[in-house]
Amino acid sequence: MSTPLTFTTGGTDVLAAAGEIDMSNAATFAAALREARQTAGTAVLTVDLTGVDYIDSAGLAALFPHVEHVRVVANPLLAPVLTIAGLDELTTIRE
Repeated sequence: MSTPLTFTTGGTDVLAAAGEIDMSNAATFAAALREARQTAGTAVLTVDLTGVDYIDSAGLAALFPHVEHVRVVANPLLAPVLTIAGLDELTTIRE
């Protein structure tokens, strides 16, 4: 059973996720990131995770291939997880 996760876009350079990102829906998250990156083209894609309550290692792994082309906006609950994973050294993370 897949954990609920929804996506919205803000123009061509924002992908907002809401819900939980875990191994049950990480492939869907990865596909949404790929599609949003293609749509954004050369622009930096903002990945808005302020509506995400939980992310596991599978969700984090979906972000890593895109670190050079994204900036992440996270809620205060997720920001430490992204930092511990090392994403803050590879891309911009804002709360």
